[in-house]
Amino acid sequence: MRFHQATSFLDATQIIHLAQVSDDLGYGGMYVSDHLFNPKNLASRYTYSKEEDGSPMWEKETHWPDPMCTIAAMAGATTNLEFTTGVYIAPLRDLMTVVKSVGTTAVLSNNRLNLGIGVGWCREEFEQTGQDFTTRGKRLDEMIDACRALWNPGWVEYHGTYYDVPECQILPAPTKPIPFIGGGHSPIALKRTAERCDGWVAAGAYPEDEAWVHLAELQEARKAAGTDGRSDFRIFLSLFEMPSVELYSRFFEAGVTDFICAPWMMVAEEPGESPERLMERRLDEVKKFADEIVHPCAEAAK
Repeated sequence: MRFHQATSFLDATQIIHLAQVSDDLGYGGMYVSDHLFNPKNLASRYTYSKEEDGSPMWEKETHWPDPMCTIAAMAGATTNLEFTTGVYIAPLRDLMTVVKSVGTTAVLSNNRLNLGIGVGWCREEFEQTGQDFTTRGKRLDEMIDACRALWNPGWVEYHGTYYDVPECQILPAPTKPIPFIGGGHSPIALKRTAERCDGWVAAGAYPEDEAWVHLAELQEARKAAGTDGRSDFRIFLSLFEMPSVELYSRFFEAGVTDFICAPWMMVAEEPGESPERLMERRLDEVKKFADEIVHPCAEAAK
């Protein structure tokens, strides 16, 4: 049972410090989200919005640091943490950029990278990178196969419907396979995860009742794909419930291997408070969560 600190919505200048403290406290990893920019005039509807106009819940001034840069920096400052993207919008980029950037990050992190992937929802971002928004799902399916082929050492090539890469070398190459963690709970996302990926990551934080529904749907998709017998399949889950050892233990016994948390997010900024003081109070909450949840859960899982 591992706990991963989410960095979403955190000031980018504070992420490295949070990672170092989390490493010292015994957290399992860091969880990094992905967006290129916030459009001032947004027409796309956020998939999981609770607003009538489909707007996302974050402010336009929210930091979205590049995931691979962020992970490489955290890897250089820590020893034990894993790093998982939730989720990396791979079809937003061209194939060769993904292969090079992700592969290099895996090497620099000493194989501590899990690539959580998704199709994205913001058409405005795709328009700026010149990638086809309408084919993003099919391209992601093929990109998984292409990446696995192109991350091998020596001369590599790939020939598919959307990507055609002649024989070349792309170094440095990862020395271990990079796990693909499929994101999202739509039927097509679960199908992709079950057929092509090494794990699943939840789409946001779920109330307990909803979490059980999506876990059952995932299990059905894995049965249909014939992959439900994989013992190394990982499940990353975030729960919108009051944390307790008993809560996490129930899900762990049901097959959930990793939990996404953000105890620092429970501490709101006070009027006139300095960034340093705010971070100090947030790290106190991170330590409290480790003492009350992370360590007892580790003992309970033995």
